[in-house]
Formats: sequence, C-alpha cells, structure tokens
Amino acid sequence: MKVETLDHVALWVEERDALADFLVAEFGMHIIERTDKFTLVGGDARRGKLTLFAADGPRLPGVLAEIAIRVPAEAPGGGEHVGGPGNVPLLRIESEEPVADLDHVTFRVPNPESAFAELAELGFTVEGDRLRAGKAYLVLEQGDPGETDRPLLNHLGLRVESADDHIEEARRRGLDIADIVDAANTYAVFIWGPSGIKLEYVEHKPTFSLV
Repeated sequence: MKVETLDHVALWVEERDALADFLVAEFGMHIIERTDKFTLVGGDARRGKLTLFAADGPRLPGVLAEIAIRVPAEAPGGGEHVGGPGNVPLLRIESEEPVADLDHVTFRVPNPESAFAELAELGFTVEGDRLRAGKAYLVLEQGDPGETDRPLLNHLGLRVESADDHIEEARRRGLDIADIVDAANTYAVFIWGPSGIKLEYVEHKPTFSLV
C-alpha cells in the first residue's frame, strides 16, 4: 500500500452550511461542491480538503483531536487554535502555500505506539516519529476517545494511484474492508484502521472535473 497525499478529512457535522461559510471566511477556502448529503470545501480540489456530511447533532470529538490547515499569508507565523461551528477543532497555520491545504491531523488514541505501528503498515511514509502522507502528516496523542455513536470523524481520505491495487492488497492481507465506492470523479476502498479510524484509499479518475 502506498499513500500519495492526504486528500481530505471527512466529518459528520450538525452545522454544515455554517462550518462551510466559516472555512471560506477564515481559512481562504471555497465551496468545491455541494449536494444534498455533503459539502466539499478546500483551497484546491486536488489538494487537502474537508468533506462535510450533514448529520444529527450534537457531535462528539471521539478520536479526532485537531485538524491543522495551512493558509496563505504574506508573513507566515505560528498556529492559532480556532473552534469552528459545531466545535470542530481547527488549527490555522499561516504559511507560504499558494492555497489552503491540510498540514496535519491529530488523533486521540489509547495506545499511540500500537496505532503508529498499525498505520505504518497501511501506506503512510514513516519519517522519524511521524506518519507522512505527501506534505501532510498524522499526530497520535495518548488519550481516551470515549464511546459515542455520534462522532465528528467520518473518515480520512488518502489519495492513491490505483484503488484496484489497494483493494487487491487489502483482500490479500485480510484487512477489514468497510466499503468500495465507484463515483463520478473517484474510485475508492474504505478500510477500518486502529481505534475505529476509517481510511479511504481514493483514486482520482482521469475525468476528475472538480475545481
């Protein structure tokens, strides 16, 4: 398995439109696509994005501790924690990137060492104590995510060259496949990772037309 980039973070959210408007205003994103079920928000459709699925609330953080987003700035500086609508935990990092992009995602898990070892076998690049996906990376912090049937996190989207290759590899290794989805612009397999973190290995089709 080989991950190319962190394509998106998908969330279950109660205040979908309010959060989308907040990301546009505060993080320099734009609404890429809006349907009855979800809103796709980002700086560039081919880079790091947030997928907002409409859901009943209130939602609880669970394993999701933080989503850090790099935003264009004339004078790059440090990070600023921002509580988005629906208490989505966001970190704004000013950078020299030309458009808004994902910097890292922090997960709260009972055993970071075990989760790291498992995720390292699921396509991430191990770089010291980091798990990297292109320019973005994962942070694993020790904590109790608690039990909830209304989590914020839907899944973590990882761009790959071939979804079919990852489907074949997942079946060969006996991984827990949650779903396989053949959509208009993408083709993907969903796999359950550690601590209930769902991973989507998504291939952008040649006809990918979102902007």
